[in-house]
Amino acid sequence: MPQAGAGEFMTLPLPDLTQFRVERQDNGLIHLVFDCPDRSMNVFSNKAIHELGAFAEWLHRADDVRGVVVRSGKANGFCAGADLTELGVAYEMIVAAPKADRFDIAFDHFFPLSHAIRRLETAGKPIAAAVAGVALGGGCELALGAHYRVLTRSRRVMLGLPEYAVGLLPGAGGTQRMPRLVGVEAGLEVLLLGRTYQGEDAVAAGLADEVVDEGDEIAAAERWLLSEAAHCVQPWDRTDSAPLSHVEISGAIERHRERELARMLGHEPAPLAILDCVEFGIIQPIDGAIRAEMSVFATLIQRPEPRNMIRTMFLGKQAYDKAAKDGSLPDSIEAAREAISTKVSQASSQCPELASALFGAPTAGSAPVQRRVGTDFWLRGRPAAMAALKELSRDCSGIVADMDDITRLQLDHALARTLVVPAYIGGLAGMTELI
Repeated sequence: MPQAGAGEFMTLPLPDLTQFRVERQDNGLIHLVFDCPDRSMNVFSNKAIHELGAFAEWLHRADDVRGVVVRSGKANGFCAGADLTELGVAYEMIVAAPKADRFDIAFDHFFPLSHAIRRLETAGKPIAAAVAGVALGGGCELALGAHYRVLTRSRRVMLGLPEYAVGLLPGAGGTQRMPRLVGVEAGLEVLLLGRTYQGEDAVAAGLADEVVDEGDEIAAAERWLLSEAAHCVQPWDRTDSAPLSHVEISGAIERHRERELARMLGHEPAPLAILDCVEFGIIQPIDGAIRAEMSVFATLIQRPEPRNMIRTMFLGKQAYDKAAKDGSLPDSIEAAREAISTKVSQASSQCPELASALFGAPTAGSAPVQRRVGTDFWLRGRPAAMAALKELSRDCSGIVADMDDITRLQLDHALARTLVVPAYIGGLAGMTELI
């Protein structure tokens, strides 16, 4: 691609950007710098998502741009993923809508990031990601949308998709691009087991193209963009690329599904949803695949488990860790946790159906509560378990009667981290909502 003259370069007005900035280089390249103001780490807020989409549309029309380096303006990382606080607000918006409208609302709300990354990688300009820190969740998905990925030799650099840990799935193409790059089996280890890649391991797996010393990543990205090797076609968009067949992937899918069902009896819907995404998406061309992924996401997000896991394992963890660090964590939390642990053990022993239906404890002959992710909840149709849960909830409510909201949030995290009340239930607050 010929370099535009200095007087002609970037003649098309840029969109208004506050979460990103565009830096023009004299060599005809531009840098798209992710730099969320007033944050120590970049995250994909709604504003950042829509700005990325606006930039991608601009890039489609910017004929004088030779290539793009996508990098972070933060010293500590590339992007940590989604803004989970905003995601919690979106959840409440979705479940407050009429049931018949929820799927469409969820799809339309969450698909823009996937669409933006797809538009970026098909803009007809080579894109190189310079990653010098954590690139998790949406940050990893943004990097996967680049045609060339440069990582630094640093322990801080990490590519991964940990959404399953908060009850969700990667919704911006991660379930489709990751297994296409590293293979289905290795991709499922990232998606379901939390595997992350660094340095030379990422290159060997096909997830990165080059590893350089810290501080050299931008120059390496530019060097590739200016070389004859630079291109703007992803592997899945090549004319000789063909989707995998279901026969080729079914063995790996079923092995992981059976393992997940044995591990949690289907109580955590996210792993099953991820497997559905891979199973039904990877056999399609990428444009259909990312829409299939979002269809599964839009169903999953309507369920209570993601909201519960975000509350206990993110918001609750933040509150707990902050108080533990400054010495203000109330002693009453540990006492309450032990008392509730005793109550849960007694209730599970007296009602084995409660153990299998709610707490994920396999019993002899217990069957998974679900094999596919729907919008129904897994306690329905289990009257004995529901009666036992009501009694357990009443007993536990007395233990926390004098606690304020923050202390209860900290307690719910303590219950989840010690597996007394699994995170997908959402602590005592979630137990109360179930009845």
